[in-house]
Amino acid sequence: MLVIRLTRIGKKKQPEYRFIISEKTRDPWGKALEILGRYNPRTKPSTIELKKDRVEYWISKGAQCSDTVWNLLADQGLVKGDKRKVVSISKRRKAKAEKKA
Repeated sequence: MLVIRLTRIGKKKQPEYRFIISEKTRDPWGKALEILGRYNPRTKPSTIELKKDRVEYWISKGAQCSDTVWNLLADQGLVKGDKRKVVSISKRRKAKAEKKA
């Protein structure tokens, strides 16, 4: 299965990310089928450069997006739908929070 995800590039403590398309089982720092764009979260506002036609092409061919990529593409208007929840709370912590409330 193909997946669109982020791979980190950049120096220590200065992260930049690439949008890549690769097999789901493949290491994200290994070879990618194609580089689809860049994402720099350190600029204000965050910088996103995408090859929109290629992203739409791969999604039409059945490629899935990671949750973070889905949320970034939803902000850009490339995908339709709600944002996905990335952070989840464990059952134990949820029970503790309910006890407090």
